[in-house]
Amino acid sequence: MFRRILLWVSENHYLNNKLPKMGFVKRARSKFMPGETLEEALQAASELEKRDTSTVFTLLGESVEDLDESRGVVDHYKTVLREVRNRNLTSEISLKLTQIGVDLGSGIASDNLREILELAQRLNLFVWIDIEGSYYTDTTIDIYKGVAGKYSNVGICLQAYLYRTTDDIQGMLALNPAIRLVKGAYLESEEIAFPQKKDVDRNYLKLADELLVARRRNEVRAVFATHDSKIIDQIMSTIVLHEDLNLGDLEVHMLYGISKHVQESLLQSGVKVAVLIAYGSSWFPWYMRRLAERPANLWFLLSRMLVG
Repeated sequence: MFRRILLWVSENHYLNNKLPKMGFVKRARSKFMPGETLEEALQAASELEKRDTSTVFTLLGESVEDLDESRGVVDHYKTVLREVRNRNLTSEISLKLTQIGVDLGSGIASDNLREILELAQRLNLFVWIDIEGSYYTDTTIDIYKGVAGKYSNVGICLQAYLYRTTDDIQGMLALNPAIRLVKGAYLESEEIAFPQKKDVDRNYLKLADELLVARRRNEVRAVFATHDSKIIDQIMSTIVLHEDLNLGDLEVHMLYGISKHVQESLLQSGVKVAVLIAYGSSWFPWYMRRLAERPANLWFLLSRMLVG
């Protein structure tokens, strides 16, 4: 129930304007973000690099309303890529197609994405295409397939709560894709998505097994984005059963500020860990989705209310 309420809040325009101005929400936000500016994100990445932890930058914000706004996002990500290279970071970036104009036309988003990928390729850097609500899934996959044949430095995020994802993975393997598997953080109909957490978890592990089999055949770069320690432990146990894989082949992505002890333990085990650093002024919908993912996150917000 709490999850559905929080996801509803994330999509409510009135609350999106009202709640971010409240002091306790701003204070609680700091758990997941080093700050709103790119410079603060870059500084946080530099500190994480000292602990052998890579990072993924994502500018918060979704649908743009005109071409100028989409161009601004493209230029911003190009700046991020140059800063990553200039500072000798191992960072990647993760962007949403709605940020670069897919609502204005898939061709506009594709052209903007190719421009970003061209620069990233010259700088030897990697770009993730984030996945959004199911309304955009087909378009996102089509655009990814359109660029993956030319650019090897691009990956896509897929959601374990959608029934279709196993078919989507199989339909991409011929491209030697990079796939980042998440549980899913949008309010979706039971007709297309598993409604119960236990079923999402079960499907996540099923998809993880499929990705590991493909990884063993060098058909995919598989990344597992989760803070669920039980799922991570299960994936680690599965990896040791594959003769051609070891823990050094496992990549796990986690959010900034979450499960730091788990991150440290994984690093000590030889697992590759990257922390997603989100920043930007349009943080509220994203923040609500993060709260919806884990009940502990909601209790953290409530505790910030009591602080004053």
